[in-house]
Amino acid sequence: MAKLTNAQRKWLRGQAHPLEPVVRAGKQGLTEGVLREVDLALDSHELIKVQVPAPREEKEEAARRIEEKLGATLVGLVGHVLTLYRRQADPEKRRIELPRG
Repeated sequence: MAKLTNAQRKWLRGQAHPLEPVVRAGKQGLTEGVLREVDLALDSHELIKVQVPAPREEKEEAARRIEEKLGATLVGLVGHVLTLYRRQADPEKRRIELPRG
């Protein structure tokens, strides 16, 4: 999991602003299928939004599970939408170059 500075988090939130959620969790919440979709989306996009229609505590728990299981970093939580970042392991496929701290 990347350790991001506050400035980098803010920059990533700005980059994510025009994005639409690419994964939507259903009534069952964060199932294994949803985690797989989030993992695939992070591999291809690095920065994604995930819609989790649940009470705040459940959204925070979902974010913690994603961070632990997938090595992603939560950069923002607004309403029912989590903004997540995970650096692409392959330098050839990286789309996002983070600003220095």
